[in-house]
Amino acid sequence: MKTLIDLFYRFLNILLVLMLAGMALMVFVNVVMRYAANSGIDLSEEMSRYFFVWITFVGAIVAHREHLHLGVETLVTHFGRKGRLVLMGISNAIVLLCSGIFFWGTWVQLPINASMVAPVSGLSMGWVYGIGMFTGGGIFLITLERLVRLALGRITDEEIAAFAGENLTLEQMAERT
Repeated sequence: MKTLIDLFYRFLNILLVLMLAGMALMVFVNVVMRYAANSGIDLSEEMSRYFFVWITFVGAIVAHREHLHLGVETLVTHFGRKGRLVLMGISNAIVLLCSGIFFWGTWVQLPINASMVAPVSGLSMGWVYGIGMFTGGGIFLITLERLVRLALGRITDEEIAAFAGENLTLEQMAERT
């Protein structure tokens, strides 16, 4: 199961790289065409904006899994293991609530967005704004799993260190991928 989850996150990382490369290529081609031919590709302008949105939201899931979001490490470092576990539980409970609200709000709004289409591509705006359900659901599931492991006492010292802002070196991160 862990291998399947790791493959899923590797897929997300590859997807992020491809979207970033695609976005950069589309913007570059449009800049060159505007300068050289006084024209551009309208579709690439629209899609590069959508890629940016998708990169941001998919990246939020990957960053959450790796404990890379902003935290209050200055406060957390003053506590021992038990204090850090309590703060981790409080923090994850808040994240669980917020990601659940985010998922629900996107779910409620999706029929309205799906009924609208993008001006150039004709793409349903549900594809653009629906990424919020993927992000809210992904972060919700990651956080729920963390809370279950926290309740069962299965949080590793490495996770506690990451929560406290005592992040891994680049070499250690490379070994994990």
